Amino acid sequence: MPKIINCSARLRNFVKEFGEDIFSCDNAVLFCKVCGVKVSAKKKYNIQQHIARGKHIQQLNIRNQQEKSKSQLLVTGMSMKSSFNEELCNVFLSANIPLTKLNIPTFRDFLHKHTKQIIPDESTLRKNYIDQCYTNTIIKIRDYVRNKNVWVSIDETTDVEGRYVANVIIGTLEVDNPGKIFLLNSEVLEKANHSTISKLFDRSLFILWPEGILHDNVLLFVSDAAPYMVKSGKSLQVLYSKMVHITCLAHGLHRVAEQIRINFPEINSLISNIKKVFLKAPYRINLFKNLAPGIPLPPEPIITRWGTWLNAVNYYCEHFLHIKNVILQLDSDDALAIKNAKKLVENPEIEENLIYIKSNFGFLATEITRLETSGMLLSESVCCIEKVKQQIKQALGKTGEMVTKKLDDVLNKNSGFKILTIISNILKGEKVLREELPEDLTCDDLIHYKFAPITSVDVERSFSKYKHILSDRRRKFLFENLKKVLIVQCNSDDID
Repeated sequence: MPKIINCSARLRNFVKEFGEDIFSCDNAVLFCKVCGVKVSAKKKYNIQQHIARGKHIQQLNIRNQQEKSKSQLLVTGMSMKSSFNEELCNVFLSANIPLTKLNIPTFRDFLHKHTKQIIPDESTLRKNYIDQCYTNTIIKIRDYVRNKNVWVSIDETTDVEGRYVANVIIGTLEVDNPGKIFLLNSEVLEKANHSTISKLFDRSLFILWPEGILHDNVLLFVSDAAPYMVKSGKSLQVLYSKMVHITCLAHGLHRVAEQIRINFPEINSLISNIKKVFLKAPYRINLFKNLAPGIPLPPEPIITRWGTWLNAVNYYCEHFLHIKNVILQLDSDDALAIKNAKKLVENPEIEENLIYIKSNFGFLATEITRLETSGMLLSESVCCIEKVKQQIKQALGKTGEMVTKKLDDVLNKNSGFKILTIISNILKGEKVLREELPEDLTCDDLIHYKFAPITSVDVERSFSKYKHILSDRRRKFLFENLKKVLIVQCNSDDID
């Protein structure tokens, strides 16, 4: 018996033979997608006759041309979309706007309305564009730093997750201007010691110069005065023979300020207790504003922030009588801090000590703030330290002697500062003994120290941005992504 094929199977065979993009079928009808008509499928000849007709061929050519145009438009659109997405991602990272904000419908609608672009999903940017933004940032840093002399600054901190995070800042040493500063790297260290810091130093410069580190282009290393940093600086100078290692002078002056604070425990207690009196106490704050109109609230110094304690002393010296009057109006039974503050403001030695500190050391906070300025001439920075030395030596009494000794210890241990002082004198045209300078430093190298920094404030500022990014609402950040976001954000102003 002959083989029997049912109608449905027969139509499907025709669709496969002549193309699913040309024909489609249901159980009983063969349909031409090109012409939009039913086609007789009694015999194969009928189908062949249909596709040979001029009308069908004409419609097929029109469809092919339309698809080609759509394809070209799609490619162009995708290219534009990619460029837009990359720029959008870069803007969000630079402004520290979480990418999740793109999931807010009203925000998406606003962006679409004013950009006329398809707004990508947050996951699209995170998976496909963060890496590109980071890579572009590193490439731009390399392009700018190419063949320039640089200084390097490294510091580490412990973040809220308990990780030892180290940031690496580099800056260009230029003759006619202060140069630009970049955050080059951020890494988690297993522990902070001279070995891990030295390895981080090399890894970071390899990011800058992937084809080979230009050791002679590194002229300065700035760090804090931690023993492991000092040891790391000495070990690195074997490879970086032109590099001068200096410990941060702002840190150094802060340690001098700490010596002053230690010598006046009652003043420290006064500041601490009055800070507690007005902390989250709206009634007491209103009373203060009524009794002392026009006077700002007592400052809330943080010991680790340079100069804030001395600024608080200056404040209390200027407004002591007003503060005393407010404190005496408060009820001692309300809080232990009030009781303690009352005893202290009635102590006659308190006012005398405030006067002594402000008259002899009050200027120190201003000088620390001045040193925090980026882009200072080396000669100005050295002059600032010399001014501090002269003024502190004028302080009389045992406290003055102790503070003077502390400053001398800080400066004597900072061998790099002695070298920079000699270089500064050379740049000012003064005669010096060059025996203490590194042998490899040439005349051309010395010129590039004109705007050399003597503080590590720039790396401290990068930690402030790090903490701002790693807020309580963004703890799920993988460190690798956090690092890329931080580097894009910190370099957004200086990279162009």
